[in-house]
Amino acid sequence: MTADTTASIAIDTGTDQVLCEIRDRVAVITLNRPDARNALSPQLTPALTAMVRECGADDRVGALLITGAGSAFCSGGDVKAMGDRSARAHMTPDARIAEMIERHRPLTGGILAVRKPVIASLPGAAAGAGLAIALACDLRIAADTAFVSAGYSRIGLSGDYGIAWLLTRAVGSPLARQMMFTSERVDAARALQMGLFNRVVPADQLREEAFKWARGMANGPAQALRAIKDNLDDALTLDHDTALVREAQRLVPCSLTEDHKEAVRAFAEKRDPVFRGR
Repeated sequence: MTADTTASIAIDTGTDQVLCEIRDRVAVITLNRPDARNALSPQLTPALTAMVRECGADDRVGALLITGAGSAFCSGGDVKAMGDRSARAHMTPDARIAEMIERHRPLTGGILAVRKPVIASLPGAAAGAGLAIALACDLRIAADTAFVSAGYSRIGLSGDYGIAWLLTRAVGSPLARQMMFTSERVDAARALQMGLFNRVVPADQLREEAFKWARGMANGPAQALRAIKDNLDDALTLDHDTALVREAQRLVPCSLTEDHKEAVRAFAEKRDPVFRGR
């Protein structure tokens, strides 16, 4: 493996349960509870939410890469802690629902809202809310040892963090229902076949390949990539004619950017373009 000498900028996340660094325009955000398989916690969840929001707005960042320390991506909620409901024992069901929405929406909703490529790199399991986080990302690259599971029915729960919405849009209603009802374990090869994963690589190559993939997008034509993401989001909800109009409204401004002009010059000169995000 070639040594990476690119300087990195460490970002203070407020907790050692989430690590973040910016390297070559990629914000690498690492869930860092390896002993708990990177399960969500009262410290990890808000820190991850904040890093997604801040890196999404940071001009130094062209793409976000979310991964997990150790052998898992994220095992979802901390099941061991679920038995202790004392912190919310005084709350009415309606108050608990409101609190849950306020806590969950900014995380997966925040990932969806980022107008830059967001890539999930899965070294291992993504289950429950961890699968929802991975599905909220634009792309998923996984180790050949990784697997996913909805997991909720196994512990008598129905789902959170928008998992049913995200899973249905990723694989369609029949497979989403199968995964939600059964909580079956889906290995990397099958997840790739289903479209849950975009790429699967040997485990010892994941870190390098995921960063290389993210770096290529991070240093791409930022305005065009933002418009592409808007077009793709529109494709989920708009009719063809409306989507076509929106595409035209975005393409013309892109055609006036320095990045587009540089790409045309590079094509004529038979070289790779150097994009500046302008």
